Amino acid sequence: MMGRFSGKVALVTGASSGMGQATARMLADQGARVFTAQRGAAEHEALVADFTDPGAPEQVVNAVRKAAGQLDILINNAGVMREGTVEETTQDDWHLQLQVNLTAPFLLTRHAMPLLKQGRGAIVNVGSIEGLGSNPRHPAYCASKAGLHGLTRAVAVDHSPDGVRCNAVAPGWIDTGLNVDFIESMGDPEEFRRQIGRIHPVRRTGLPEEVARLICWLASDEASFVTGQIYTIDGGRTSQLSLP
Repeated sequence: MMGRFSGKVALVTGASSGMGQATARMLADQGARVFTAQRGAAEHEALVADFTDPGAPEQVVNAVRKAAGQLDILINNAGVMREGTVEETTQDDWHLQLQVNLTAPFLLTRHAMPLLKQGRGAIVNVGSIEGLGSNPRHPAYCASKAGLHGLTRAVAVDHSPDGVRCNAVAPGWIDTGLNVDFIESMGDPEEFRRQIGRIHPVRRTGLPEEVARLICWLASDEASFVTGQIYTIDGGRTSQLSLP
């Protein structure tokens, strides 16, 4: 398995930490040449990109084309979330989340498609269980992730005949730096962890590496007959009905 991505070129957005970082490392460990794109510093061949800028996706794909001449795997992972009900959410907050979470993956996919066709490549979008349901005060985030799930299916329908597969993962509560910091900000972090654990049948939250393994499988030839699918990875959270 160590070399299953040998000869492949991958682009991972939002890879400075969390699921993106874990995915980029796993792809590289298994033989891929990995480019990352994000605002801050990152590992591998890092490109500086601000996906609130509509021109950033084309610039990133052009940089990969110039440096490598190919692109076989596109992982749309970069995302942003701002909390607020529909009454509290400003148009600026709405547009920010739609731009980064949905429009940027659309533009990256559009500009990368000629290269992906050449290599009969794979796209994996990082959606969310909030594209399937909703936590409180997340209207824009939920809308953007539901849209990304829909985009995933549409790209699969249109471009699977070209040899390009497109799937998505829908993670639940994952121990990214942001979530860990949130837990630590609670008055009793350990009790909060126990409460969070109880809403998961596996009795814990997930690790970035666990999501990365699923992403890498979907990007690999082992998933050659899989396209247009949304894979929930949430420790059973969305399968468990709440108690009265």
